[in-house]
Amino acid sequence: MTKRFVVCGETLIDLIQAGGQNEGYVSSTWAATSAGGPMNSAVALGDLGADVHFLGRLSRDSFGKQLRGHIETSGVSLDLATESSQATSLAVVSLDAEGKASYTFHFTDTANFGWQEADLPNLTSDDWLHIASLACVVSPGSDVLLAWAHGVPSGISYDINVRPTVITDPEEYWARVRPWLRIVGQRKGILKASDEDIAFLAQATSPGADPLDLLGEWVAQYGASLGVVTLGPDGVAAIDAGGNRTHAAGFPTKLVDTVGAGDTFMAGFLDGYVNRELDLHSALVRGAAAASIVCSRRGAQPPNTAEVDALIGASRRSL
Repeated sequence: MTKRFVVCGETLIDLIQAGGQNEGYVSSTWAATSAGGPMNSAVALGDLGADVHFLGRLSRDSFGKQLRGHIETSGVSLDLATESSQATSLAVVSLDAEGKASYTFHFTDTANFGWQEADLPNLTSDDWLHIASLACVVSPGSDVLLAWAHGVPSGISYDINVRPTVITDPEEYWARVRPWLRIVGQRKGILKASDEDIAFLAQATSPGADPLDLLGEWVAQYGASLGVVTLGPDGVAAIDAGGNRTHAAGFPTKLVDTVGAGDTFMAGFLDGYVNRELDLHSALVRGAAAASIVCSRRGAQPPNTAEVDALIGASRRSL
């Protein structure tokens, strides 16, 4: 049976420099790109043909209208979203020489984090909740989401998606992540992180620990059914409740930037593992292929099903 995915979390406008300096340093040109990790995953799932409903708080300002149009263009429903008079959150994106992105966020009094109990719907055991990133750790809204999630009967996946520029102290960040790990464990859900996410949080408990080893400890300690870690160009690995490990290699790509790579991986993986009920390795491959494609494009522009299938097919033919 096709799952209804409910993707919960923040939307942003990423400001990415689009050209050189104009008239010395008096002005510069920037592109305002629709973004936000959970929204990226929702859009990517929509482009893959899944039944997706975005649960977020969207501003009434001009950026909010842009975000709403971007989400709906990918076939994602906004029937569960809340409209807010607060401003849209902004992130200034810096790209290094290899196209790797870092972010400086502007969040004060913005729409993403003003959650109220009345904003949140009743889900059923037939739904799948994917929740991620800053919405889970930025107060006051994170506390409201956490209380709601305790009573949600659906399947669940949680992408930690650490943002060290927002919460700089690993111990404080870990304290805010840990309650979400408990909820994932209670629901026998899926925990996802990047190797960099785990390395940052490891500073609070296990400095220098191998990311996959530590992820395995979290899966065992909190009771999740599965942990998944993205490893950049080295692909992705998963560890199940029994400690069994599965690895899928990355796909070679002409890297433009990494914006939305992890979010798009998770969409491809969930579409494969939850929606299509593929085996674990095949689902990891599907997520890695989707991430490879988005890394070959400027910003978070996820692929459709035909593009993912074509890349996987071409890779198999080359073996």
